[in-house]
Amino acid sequence: MADKQPSDTAQKARSTKEIEAELAATRERLARTVDELAFRASPEELKRRQVENLKASAQRLVFDEHGDVRMDRLATALGVVAGVAVLLGLGRRVFYQG
Repeated sequence: MADKQPSDTAQKARSTKEIEAELAATRERLARTVDELAFRASPEELKRRQVENLKASAQRLVFDEHGDVRMDRLATALGVVAGVAVLLGLGRRVFYQG
Protein backbone atom coordinates (compact mmCIF):
# COMPACT_ATOMS: atom_id res chain seq x y z
CA MET A 1 0.00 0.00 0.00
CA ALA A 2 1.23 3.45 -0.77
CA ASP A 3 1.73 5.96 2.04
CA LYS A 4 -0.18 9.18 1.60
CA GLN A 5 2.29 11.21 3.65
CA PRO A 6 3.98 14.11 1.91
CA SER A 7 7.62 13.75 0.97
CA ASP A 8 10.40 15.29 3.05
CA THR A 9 10.84 18.16 0.62
CA ALA A 10 7.14 19.02 0.76
CA GLN A 11 7.24 19.01 4.58
CA LYS A 12 10.25 21.31 4.62
CA ALA A 13 8.49 23.67 2.21
CA ARG A 14 5.76 24.39 4.78
CA SER A 15 6.37 27.50 6.79
CA THR A 16 6.10 27.77 10.54
CA LYS A 17 2.98 29.91 10.15
CA GLU A 18 1.31 27.24 8.03
CA ILE A 19 2.06 24.58 10.60
CA GLU A 20 0.81 26.80 13.43
CA ALA A 21 -2.36 27.57 11.48
CA GLU A 22 -2.95 23.87 10.84
CA LEU A 23 -2.42 23.10 14.54
CA ALA A 24 -4.83 25.85 15.56
CA ALA A 25 -7.47 24.53 13.15
CA THR A 26 -6.97 21.00 14.46
CA ARG A 27 -7.32 22.22 18.05
CA GLU A 28 -10.52 24.06 17.14
CA ARG A 29 -12.01 20.95 15.49
CA LEU A 30 -11.03 18.85 18.47
CA ALA A 31 -12.58 21.35 20.90
CA ARG A 32 -15.84 21.36 18.90
CA THR A 33 -15.87 17.55 18.86
CA VAL A 34 -15.31 17.34 22.61
CA ASP A 35 -18.06 19.93 23.22
CA GLU A 36 -20.47 17.97 21.01
CA LEU A 37 -19.68 14.71 22.80
CA ALA A 38 -20.13 16.38 26.19
CA PHE A 39 -23.50 17.75 25.06
CA ARG A 40 -24.67 14.39 23.75
CA ALA A 41 -23.65 12.64 26.97
CA SER A 42 -25.21 15.20 29.31
CA PRO A 43 -28.01 13.82 31.49
CA GLU A 44 -30.44 16.52 30.35
CA GLU A 45 -29.89 15.69 26.69
CA LEU A 46 -30.15 11.95 27.31
CA LYS A 47 -33.40 12.49 29.20
CA ARG A 48 -34.78 14.76 26.47
CA ARG A 49 -34.02 12.19 23.76
CA GLN A 50 -35.54 9.34 25.78
CA VAL A 51 -38.73 11.34 26.42
CA GLU A 52 -38.91 12.22 22.72
CA ASN A 53 -38.49 8.55 21.75
CA LEU A 54 -41.14 7.47 24.26
CA LYS A 55 -43.63 10.02 22.95
CA ALA A 56 -42.99 8.93 19.37
CA SER A 57 -43.46 5.28 20.32
CA ALA A 58 -46.73 6.06 22.10
CA GLN A 59 -47.94 8.00 19.05
CA ARG A 60 -47.15 5.05 16.78
CA LEU A 61 -48.99 2.67 19.11
CA VAL A 62 -52.15 4.77 19.37
CA PHE A 63 -52.41 6.37 15.92
CA ASP A 64 -51.97 4.97 12.42
CA GLU A 65 -50.08 6.66 9.57
CA HIS A 66 -53.15 8.78 8.70
CA GLY A 67 -53.55 10.10 12.26
CA ASP A 68 -56.62 8.00 13.01
CA VAL A 69 -56.98 6.14 16.30
CA ARG A 70 -56.17 2.44 16.04
CA MET A 71 -59.45 0.97 17.20
CA ASP A 72 -58.08 -2.57 17.45
CA ARG A 73 -55.44 -1.47 19.94
CA LEU A 74 -57.92 0.70 21.82
CA ALA A 75 -60.30 -2.27 22.14
CA THR A 76 -57.45 -4.50 23.33
CA ALA A 77 -56.41 -1.97 25.97
CA LEU A 78 -59.98 -1.54 27.20
CA GLY A 79 -60.39 -5.32 27.34
CA VAL A 80 -57.25 -5.64 29.43
CA VAL A 81 -58.41 -2.91 31.82
CA ALA A 82 -61.84 -4.56 32.15
CA GLY A 83 -60.23 -7.97 32.77
CA VAL A 84 -57.98 -6.58 35.48
CA ALA A 85 -60.96 -4.86 37.11
CA VAL A 86 -62.95 -8.11 37.12
CA LEU A 87 -60.02 -10.06 38.57
CA LEU A 88 -59.48 -7.48 41.30
CA GLY A 89 -63.19 -7.53 42.13
CA LEU A 90 -63.26 -11.33 42.32
CA GLY A 91 -60.08 -11.42 44.34
CA ARG A 92 -61.45 -8.89 46.78
CA ARG A 93 -64.69 -10.84 47.13
CA VAL A 94 -62.85 -14.11 47.82
CA PHE A 95 -60.38 -12.52 50.20
CA TYR A 96 -62.94 -10.61 52.30
CA GLN A 97 -65.56 -13.36 52.47
CA GLY A 98 -64.39 -14.81 55.47
